[in-house]
Amino acid sequence: MPKTLRTVVTFLEMFKKPLALHVAPPLKNYALLRAEKPPLHYYRYLYHMVGRDYAWVNRKRMSDGELLEIIHHDRVEIYVLYAAGVPAGYFELDFRNSPDVDLVFFGLMPEFSGLGLSRFLLSQAISLAWRGNTKRLQVQTCTLDHARALPLYQRMGFEPFAQEEAELVTIDDRDMIRLTPSR
Repeated sequence: MPKTLRTVVTFLEMFKKPLALHVAPPLKNYALLRAEKPPLHYYRYLYHMVGRDYAWVNRKRMSDGELLEIIHHDRVEIYVLYAAGVPAGYFELDFRNSPDVDLVFFGLMPEFSGLGLSRFLLSQAISLAWRGNTKRLQVQTCTLDHARALPLYQRMGFEPFAQEEAELVTIDDRDMIRLTPSR
């Protein structure tokens, strides 16, 4: 039987790179690497592990071809944070609508939460997004995301500009999302 979850999506933006953006890495043994044209199974692993507790569902419903078209696009960049040699989190930047850039996905694996990595990883995402001719950086979060997501985005310089109500319809272990604009 389908289950419906309701959420509020908050859209945030920034129009200039924050001046005080440097955040020291909280771990000694880490690496941030760009995953260039990652294998589909690896991307799906990252997406599932980071988003499984927060109802990340949109990309789970995409066909392999649809997803590959996005993640292998020359203007989409995926960065993976490794801690002690294993994936700890990732983020995805979409430059296809440049000079507007979207921070499409951002998060940590559950076992790396609470170590101070989110602020560091977000600072890296913001820095990489602002290279070149970027004029606006956008991100969205919702009430199903980690409780500290929205405050972190705001502390790092993002400002909310819109909200939407959404319904998440769960079908078995696969989900799909339906947005209902409320602007």
